[in-house]
Amino acid sequence: MKLRDACTVVSGITLVLGGARSGKSEFSENLIINSGLNPVYLATARAGDQEMRERIDIHQQRRNNSAGPDWLTVEEPLALGDALKNCAFRGRAVLVDCLTLWITNLMVAGADIEREVSNLVRNLHQLAAPVVIVSNEVGMGIVPENKMAREFIDLTGHAHQKIAEKADHVYFIAAGLPLALK
Repeated sequence: MKLRDACTVVSGITLVLGGARSGKSEFSENLIINSGLNPVYLATARAGDQEMRERIDIHQQRRNNSAGPDWLTVEEPLALGDALKNCAFRGRAVLVDCLTLWITNLMVAGADIEREVSNLVRNLHQLAAPVVIVSNEVGMGIVPENKMAREFIDLTGHAHQKIAEKADHVYFIAAGLPLALK
């Protein structure tokens, strides 16, 4: 089964979790395309090196080659809540890709991540458009030996729990296969 065949109608808030290269972004893009609404891609990534630039290019090419409508792309590495408020209008469906890169950016900036996540969660259901949030499930491996990596896993795990609690739908993607958790 292809990811696009497994897509359901997107509504409210949807959280899509999975590992690197699991198929979570493609699944999420298809949720947005299948909504019939105008798609908005809210990108949190920064192209800090060539490898990241290539990852971003792959995502852009896939969206450009999709059979769906043209995507409006909004790039916002830090002020995710404000960016969502500014682009989540009726008639649109917003894809946030991805939460883990946003948390990384906040860590590097020295931001209060727990406060930022709480603000994001509090405001999600006030948005006029359905929102799909993509994030890497990073807590399923070994516990890293360095403090920053452990802190990142903890912060991301807490963010996932808060968003999943408020989300209308939660999916886990493994090996290209979606599993509906909620």
